[in-house]
Formats: sequence, structure tokens, C-alpha cells
Amino acid sequence: MGIRIVKLPDVGEGVAEAEVVEWHVTVGQSVLEDQILAAVMTDKATVEIPSPVAGTVVALGAEVGGVLAVGAELIRLEVTGEGDAEVAAAPREAAAVPPPAQPLAAAPAPKLPVPPPASLPAESAASPIPTSRAPMGPPRPPGEKPIASPAIRRRARDAGVDLRQVRGTGPAGRISHDDLDAFLRVGTTSAKAARAANTEVTTVKVIGLRRRIAQKMAEAKRRIAHFSYVEEVDVTALEELRSSLNAERRQDRPRLTLMPFLMQALVKAVADFPEMNALYDDEAETIERHGGVHIGIATQTPSGLMVPVVRHCESLDLWECAAEVLRLAEAAREGRATRAELTGSTITITSLGALGGIVTTPVINRPEVAIIGINRQAVRPVWQGTQFVPRTMMNLSSSFDHRVIDGYVAARFVQRIKSLIETPATLFLEA
Repeated sequence: MGIRIVKLPDVGEGVAEAEVVEWHVTVGQSVLEDQILAAVMTDKATVEIPSPVAGTVVALGAEVGGVLAVGAELIRLEVTGEGDAEVAAAPREAAAVPPPAQPLAAAPAPKLPVPPPASLPAESAASPIPTSRAPMGPPRPPGEKPIASPAIRRRARDAGVDLRQVRGTGPAGRISHDDLDAFLRVGTTSAKAARAANTEVTTVKVIGLRRRIAQKMAEAKRRIAHFSYVEEVDVTALEELRSSLNAERRQDRPRLTLMPFLMQALVKAVADFPEMNALYDDEAETIERHGGVHIGIATQTPSGLMVPVVRHCESLDLWECAAEVLRLAEAAREGRATRAELTGSTITITSLGALGGIVTTPVINRPEVAIIGINRQAVRPVWQGTQFVPRTMMNLSSSFDHRVIDGYVAARFVQRIKSLIETPATLFLEA
């Protein structure tokens, strides 16, 4: 037997380090070649690292939340044969080799718990976390994480299933769609817990994307002098046009939402106000005004807020904008968005959809200088000189960097967007 050290590979161009956001294996566990060992995050892209060989896990190179440099020790495996030749020479060169980012900690393999008697209630089972569905087969050892693809994890999350309770029939206990389907068919609802004072306190470590979002938002608020401007917009005509276009659309075209219309309005508005389509380097004290309109679309995903970027919107028509927004949003929610698709925006649109509220104060996506926020639509009575008439109204809540954008200019910019949305035919006029 020998030892094989698996190092963190180069997971992206220009990436020097990555954060461990999830371990798929535990110390003492046997793994197969190509079995997923861990998920690591760089910027906003998550990458799964497979095992290059079969073996047994001896030690993990970092805890969840730990940051490793590319080339640092990710995991140590015991393998058949002599193992990695470099490992044998390591003791003689130990003084010249820097220690890993996190201390390696080997531990004995976890023992399988004894299954509870069938007569015990579901709450007495030795499962790590109570669940409303009955497990198939014995529960997993404490601390052992289930092996499953992102698609299966998403299905389980939507169904409210704890994958640690699902027995996998694939290699090394990997959970398949059939395993999840079988679990859902035989699952039962546990008895309601007795009403009592809940004194439980759960500590959640801020790691991965949530930590990066926290850092970025804090940095944006610390450095940028935010001010917000809210304007009421009548979208009645636009909604009528949108419904008409959707009713007559070709099968190869996506359904239109408000977003592509706003993107088209934004393209026309920044042509008149180029200072809005810009990046501010507050270290060098320079402003980069871009000709290309690269619109970031703030998107809520199961992992947190991401901002995929629709590039060169000035060259896209209404349906092309809609198709690209749909494609990027799906990629972000499924964890498939690339680093290039999540960077490079010059101005951002954010929306809470049906939960949009009346007013929001969005945080600027630094180093941009402006962000446009969409609020919820509502039919309200509007006075039109002689009578009140029902109109579909919506607020635009936008924020600007007051270091480089004056309030008067921001107001004129939003008024220009308002004019284009309220008279949607002007969106299709050539300049």
C-alpha cells in the first residue's frame, strides 16, 4: 500500500486559490476513480473535483470554508501499490515545503450506527437530521455526506428530502434518480412533534458564495456614496404590447417578460447618458465609459445572489435579449454559469419579481455606478384630467454613485427610461 496526494488542480484561468465549500467524502471512506471528492469555489463558479485514482481517504486538506492555493494538498488517499513517488521524498525536503493552508487531520473511519428497532418512532432513528420521510435502508454514518449530482440535489431540495436519508445503489453509494424516486414513493410523514419551547440555537458558518456576497456588499456600501431615486411608471401600454407579442410569437422565440423591454430602454437611455454605462476605479480615480452595454441581471439562485451578464445588448433585439436572459438565469441557478458569464457587466438590473414591493434601495454592483430596480406592478386608479381610470403602475427604484453621478443627472436618466417604457413603440425606432 502507498499514499497518493491529490492536489488542487488549476480550476480556471488566472485563479490562484479556491475555497472548499463541500466535501463529498469522509476520512476512512473508500472512493472510486472519477468519484467526486469535493466542491470548490472560485469567485462565483463552483467546480467539482473528481478522484484520479481509487483508494481510501486518509486525510482532508482543509475544512469546509478553508481556502487552498492551486497545487496545495486537497486530499490524501491510501492506494494499492507504491503510491506517489513524490510523497516518499517529502520528509527529506520538509523544511523547504510550506505547510498546507489548513492542518491535515486524520481520523478513524466512522462506525455504522445500529439501526433502531422497527417499533421506535421516526424521531428515535439514528439519522443526523430529523426528516419527514422514512429512510430506505440504514441511515448513513454521522458526518458522511451523500454522493449525488447537482440535478438530484436540486430535486431533493425542492421535494424537501434530506439526501442523507436516501440509500444510494450506485458506485460508492452514489444516489441516482431511481433511488430518489423510490424514496419518494415509500416515504411517510413522521408524527408531529409535541408542542414545547424550542431552545435550539443553530450556528451557520458563512462560507462559499454567501461569504463572497457578504464581502462584496459590505465593500460596495463602504466605498460607494449611494443615493436612490424612485419613479412611478405607467406600464399599461407596454403590458398590452407584451401580451400581444406573446400571443403571436413564433415557436422558436421565448415568451417575453418585462425584462427585455427594460433592457432595450436601458440601451437607448445610456446612449443619451453615457456616464451611466461606466466603471469607476476609486483607487486610480478614473472612470471607464463603455460603448458596449453589458447588462448584469441580478438572479436569485439556491446558492445565493448571482449576476450573469448579457453582453452587447446594443446589438440584440427584443427576443434575443429574452432568450439570453433565460439561458443565463438557468445556467446560474443550475450552477453551470462560467466565470466569463458572471463578470464584465457595465450596468445592472435587479428585480424581486412578484415580491418586488413598493420601493427598494438596491446596492450598486461595484465598480459600476448605477443599478436599476424593478418593483411589483399593481393596477391603481390614476387621475387623467376628468376622471380616474385603472392603469397598471410600477415603481423603478434605482441607486447611483454620488461620487460621479449628480442627482439631477440621475433623475433625467430615469425620466428617459420612464418615457421609453410608457411609449413602448419608441423602443423600436432607430436613432
